[in-house]
Amino acid sequence: MGVHSLPALPKDSSDRNRTSPFAFTGNKFEFRMVGSSASIADANTVINTIVAESLRIFADELEQADDFKACLNALIKRTIKAHKRIIFNGNNYSDEWIAEAEKRGLCHFRSTPEAVCHLADAKNIELFARHKVFTENELASRQEIDLENYCKILNIEALTMLEMARKEILPATLSYIKNLCDIIKVKISVATELPVSFESKLINKLSNLCECLDKKADALENALMQSYEITDYANRANYYRSEIFTAMQEMRAVADELETLVGKQYWPYPTYGDLLFYV
Repeated sequence: MGVHSLPALPKDSSDRNRTSPFAFTGNKFEFRMVGSSASIADANTVINTIVAESLRIFADELEQADDFKACLNALIKRTIKAHKRIIFNGNNYSDEWIAEAEKRGLCHFRSTPEAVCHLADAKNIELFARHKVFTENELASRQEIDLENYCKILNIEALTMLEMARKEILPATLSYIKNLCDIIKVKISVATELPVSFESKLINKLSNLCECLDKKADALENALMQSYEITDYANRANYYRSEIFTAMQEMRAVADELETLVGKQYWPYPTYGDLLFYV
């Protein structure tokens, strides 16, 4: 590139930019790993195609240059000015970045359906077709498969959650409530003046949470039944994200609170403490 010297570039010894999908760590770029159940093939295919397109654009201009060095310097400056808006050194998971991305005119898809629904956009079809990676039909098929897979995974997780709540968590909580009621009976039989406010208060709280969990389970089940009537995968995936996933989060919040109240010997699953310190 004709560069004879470089300024001092201190390495970043912190972990602050680990939220970036393409983190620059002082002397190199790091690409974030995909999810444990996902294949790296899709991500690598997209990244390689993007790089190939960028190199093609650069090569087409530089190969026609009369003064290569001058053209290269102008190209670098123009490219940095045009695309510097994608660089963000803060927390990419924060609300700050959401506002900043919108301000910079950048896309910010916060869920899988939002992102996958743009896979077969016209500009993407043109890009992959130009490099003979995917045809329009191949992109459309992958988009449909990804959306269908998203729906199936969430459906399995929702059904599993319902089974865990109804067959394990609710029966375990009721057993604990029964034990507390028996304790109150024993106390009263020994001496009517013995205090039972703690047991009564806990029974009341657990009973209310059981009612709440049952209602949340019914709401999730009803949402699942409605999802089966949606035939278009894009609409179904968006419904799963907005309705099913939200219902699952609400249901989990109640179960998490129950976990902090039910006696250890009654709770049917390992707690986070068990997983961290006793496995």
